[in-house]
Amino acid sequence: MTLELVYETHSISEDNEAGIATGWLPGRLSPRGREVAAELGRRRRDDGLSAVFSSDLQRAVETVDIAFAGSQLPRFHDARLRECDYGEQNGTAEPIRTHAEHLDVPFPGGESWRQAVERVGGFLDELRRERDGERVLVIGHMATRWGIEIAARGRTLEELLAEEFVWRPGWEYRI
Repeated sequence: MTLELVYETHSISEDNEAGIATGWLPGRLSPRGREVAAELGRRRRDDGLSAVFSSDLQRAVETVDIAFAGSQLPRFHDARLRECDYGEQNGTAEPIRTHAEHLDVPFPGGESWRQAVERVGGFLDELRRERDGERVLVIGHMATRWGIEIAARGRTLEELLAEEFVWRPGWEYRI
């Protein structure tokens, strides 16, 4: 059997709009982010999902809460879906400028991109075992999407790091 996984980014945060890398800080959705979260809910509410999984960071939880307000769809928050831990640089613009330097070298007091996507990989291994044959939604961050791309499409972290991120209304995978 196969797991169908739909990935969506957390909605637009105040930090996103300010050009700041929130990392492991909670973050809050901006007014536009709350609108986009509601759009996500309209797009995915009747999409055949059996559950929603998200990062436990506030901006991802807030996205889920807005998108699925009033829905009976089960929701689960998991720390393994968090963004890369930028350590001392959480909440600054520095990781945006230096992210390529931290493929294998951890951010000061944090983790490397490779460590972050391996963490996501552990979540995906468990999800495959427990949710085989289901269609689930995962809401997370850049590290979340990269971990999924590596597991589902065999991409490398090096090529993902070199790509410019372009938002779109979800990515669909069969794992």
